[in-house]
This record gives sequence, C-alpha cells and structure tokens, in this order.
Amino acid sequence: MAADNQRFILSPAVRAAKADGRPLVALESTIVTHGMPYPENLATALSVEAAVRESGAEPATIAVIDGILRVGLSEAELSGLAQASGVMKLSRADLAYAVALERTGSTTVAATMIAAAAAGISVFATGGIGGVHRGGEASLDVSADLEELARTRVIVVSAGAKAILDIGRTLEYLETKGVPVVGYRSDELPAFWSRESGHPAPLRLDGAAEIAAFQKARDELSIGGGMLIANPIDASHAIGRDIIEGWISLALADAAAGGVSGKAVTPFLLSRIVELSGGRSLAANIALIRSNARLAGEIAVALAGA
Repeated sequence: MAADNQRFILSPAVRAAKADGRPLVALESTIVTHGMPYPENLATALSVEAAVRESGAEPATIAVIDGILRVGLSEAELSGLAQASGVMKLSRADLAYAVALERTGSTTVAATMIAAAAAGISVFATGGIGGVHRGGEASLDVSADLEELARTRVIVVSAGAKAILDIGRTLEYLETKGVPVVGYRSDELPAFWSRESGHPAPLRLDGAAEIAAFQKARDELSIGGGMLIANPIDASHAIGRDIIEGWISLALADAAAGGVSGKAVTPFLLSRIVELSGGRSLAANIALIRSNARLAGEIAVALAGA
C-alpha cells in the first residue's frame, strides 16, 4: 500500500515523524466509536495520544473517514469521529469495502495492524485484543485479530484478551499460530480489567529494551508475524476477577436474550458491563489503555535505538 495515495494518507504529524526518524505508535479508533460514550470517548482518545507523546513517540490514530484510510488524525477529525453515527467497525474483511464505498469506519485491532504495517509503524497500543468467544467451539466466533497477529509484523500492546472471551482457547489459538505472548512484568496473563486470568503467561519480559531485543532477534531470524505484549492494568484500577465474572455472566445472558450476534457482541457486552459496574469498568478501561499507550511508546523508542 503506497502512502499518501488518494485512499491512504498520513497526517502531517506522522509524515514529519517518519521524515525525522522519530518513533511512532499506532492507535485504533474503535475505542472512539464503539468503546465508550461521548464525551468520554474523545477525552480518552486525546489522553491516550498524550500518553504516547509523553513516552517520546508520536501517536498515529487510524480510521477510515469518507473512504480515506487516515494514519494520524487531527483533533478536529477525532472530535468528528467521536460524535458520528452509523460508523462501521472495520476489520480485514471490510476495510477495503469502506474505502471503496467512501464510508466512515473505525479500525479494530486487525484493521489497525494492517494500516500500521503499511505505514511502516511497528508498535500498536490497544485496550484488549479480540479472541475466541465463550462457546466459540460451537459458534466458531473467533476474532480476526488472532489471525492478524499471526501474519502481520506489528507489536501489539494490550491488557491481554478481553475478559468477556474464552481466554484459555484464545491462548491455544495464538500458540498454534506461533504468536509470542509476553507477560509484561507478570507471570500470569492479565484479563483486561483484572490483573489475573488464571492462565500463565507463556513468556515474560520486564522492560521495553528487552522487548525491542526480542523483536530484533525475530527479525534477524526472519520470523514473521506479530507479537502480543500483555500489560496488566495498574493495581489501583484493577477489578477482581470474581467480580468481573459476575457482571460478564449477566451481560452474556442479556446478549443471548436480545439475540445480539456477530460484531455487535463485544460493544454490547462492554456497554452492559459499564452499566452493571456503575461506571467502574469504564474507569478501568481508560486507565489500562493509557498505561498500554505509555508502554507502547517506550517500546517504539527502544526499537528506534536498537
């Protein structure tokens, strides 16, 4: 994908960072359109970008706006996206569809990875990745995020897989695909709002420089695909696993009763859990994405100096 063609545009800030050789961090836009309500979504997006800058890197929030895949958004573009209605939620299957039909869409983990790799951005910060949904062995509801991690060379920093998923099966899928799953300063895989999932992290690294060295070795050995860094939410914002499981059970029952399916499942569950938690899960979500953005920036800086 050629940068700055009619359908793929780098923002002036992103272009300048690339020209100067400064590190960049990709950011998704579904948190703006499907992750939380306005104005919290805009405030969170701006604070996440600020966290990347504080770490020494330049943020590049990615979205499709009127058919143009934009890598890096202005504050005005972010504000418009935060208040827009009818925004598509884009993954690998429909990213080009939105471009071709001049639609507006936010990018999931998979679509953000595609755009980041095309723009030459090696690090991406998100909240939590998608994965194998509960009951996925029967429904075959598996996020495209997992396949993208297997094929696209981008380091993804998240707070693990979303707790609404079947984390055990998600880990098995990633192992089968050869995706390194690294616990950051943790021997246990975090589960989004919780610091614990009940599953050990396959690998552990304790610093951005170690992560950069790991990626450099992968490159030298011509090992393709992405890497997942699982960064536990700070203890001061974490919610106990047992508490979260109770809210998830109620939200899943509501989704089943309402016939919610496909791409609508995750935003429905996240929204319902915000209600059930009295906003506590939203506060935790904001804290964890900021933490992931800071770590992603540190990794990008370390990669630039590796």
